[in-house]
Amino acid sequence: MEKQKIIVVGASSGIGRALAGVLVSAGHTVGITGRRAELLEEVAATCPERVYVRAFDATDTAACGAELDALAAAMGGVDAVVISAGGGDVNEQLDFALEQQMIRLNVLAFTCIADWAFTRFLAQGYGQLASITSIAGIRGSRQSPGYSAVKAYQINYLQGLRQKARRMQPAIAVTDICPGFVATPGAKSPKRFWVAPVDKAARQIYQGLQRRSRVVYITRRWRMIAALYRWLPGWLHERL
Repeated sequence: MEKQKIIVVGASSGIGRALAGVLVSAGHTVGITGRRAELLEEVAATCPERVYVRAFDATDTAACGAELDALAAAMGGVDAVVISAGGGDVNEQLDFALEQQMIRLNVLAFTCIADWAFTRFLAQGYGQLASITSIAGIRGSRQSPGYSAVKAYQINYLQGLRQKARRMQPAIAVTDICPGFVATPGAKSPKRFWVAPVDKAARQIYQGLQRRSRVVYITRRWRMIAALYRWLPGWLHERL
């Protein structure tokens, strides 16, 4: 992977922050965004000459495009965008406020950023869009119906953009980064297994970006779970 200019949306903590560190260590120029400016500045302090900071709330979709334009201009362009801004909660009680928050972040903000990146890459003739989805998006979940639904939206939206890229501009890669459980504060499921350290997850994500893969399972063993989960009979899934 040649040295590139890469924006990581949602780099103040968790997977996004770890991935930003991996990208900087590999010699790339990295633009990082998030709501918490002080945490972004901590990342930038590790390599101030190659890390650019733009603090804003991705759910403010009216301002999101202009913020990303400003960041790309400061970097002198952008070759790849990784959307790591996302999250959810266990919501068995169907608290609508929680569902609404997940929709704002994982549907509205995600779509705004994905469209911005894809449109820009079409104009310049190349680029790579990647987003962190989830194994949870493959099937619905009684513990968190909203989270599984918004992640399914992201998976399908990326598939649509990948199909569009093949027809309009094959030099654009669209990568679905599909984790199982990763050891971050955002991992709130009460039952977890095969939990990946965040640094290991970030390294495997980078490897997937280098290969310009269509789908990257984190960690790789989750590819097997994804296949089983996808083909699980409906009657059995309902009894889980």
